[in-house]
Amino acid sequence: MKRSIINQTIEDAKPLLDDYHITLPPFAYWSPDGWTTKGTECDEIRHCMLGWDITDFGSGEFEKVGLVMFTVRNGHKVLPQYQSKTYCEKILIVQEDQVTPMHYHKDKQEDIIVRAGGNMVVQLHNVTESGELDDTDVTVSLDGISRTVPASDKMVLTPGESITLPPFLAHAFWAESGHGVSIIGEVSKVNDDNRDNFFVPSLPRFPEIEEDALPIHLLCTEYPSYAPPA
Repeated sequence: MKRSIINQTIEDAKPLLDDYHITLPPFAYWSPDGWTTKGTECDEIRHCMLGWDITDFGSGEFEKVGLVMFTVRNGHKVLPQYQSKTYCEKILIVQEDQVTPMHYHKDKQEDIIVRAGGNMVVQLHNVTESGELDDTDVTVSLDGISRTVPASDKMVLTPGESITLPPFLAHAFWAESGHGVSIIGEVSKVNDDNRDNFFVPSLPRFPEIEEDALPIHLLCTEYPSYAPPA
């Protein structure tokens, strides 16, 4: 994925979120040079992977297969100093027909909430013990109301609606064509993108970046460790 595309995606996201009165925390706007001045007081941002997360899932076609995320808060599954925070919150920007591929989590349970903008389409599958997609009916909670649908059924959520996705429930999603970009909230257990994302079929979670431009903001995977002055 080209750095220039990542840069432009972030620059497009800022005014879009402003339009919906969604204000990001200050570290969303720190420059790469600014990060060189940040000490150990910012280790929670580093270690819990807060901040911008732009991916094309290795597709090379971000407009078709990709996702924009900003992790506002998160704990950590391993580091004890962050384990008292048992939850995560993300903001997702989903373009029309831009697919987040089918995947599931073994530990994380999440609520996906359509906060504003266009509708979101969600496609669901139960997962077998061997990690394959099952063709059995899927039962999910939509804003506290239980609903059972056939496997692979496409459910359309409008702004204000949400869905609870438990572990081992595979899901793909995108914004419905003709209704505009969808602004999504995610509230979940602690998020661990390095160990708890399982794509069907297997895909990379983070992109390989082609450095055709200098970064305007670092992604959550790119923060430098603090090196005190000599």
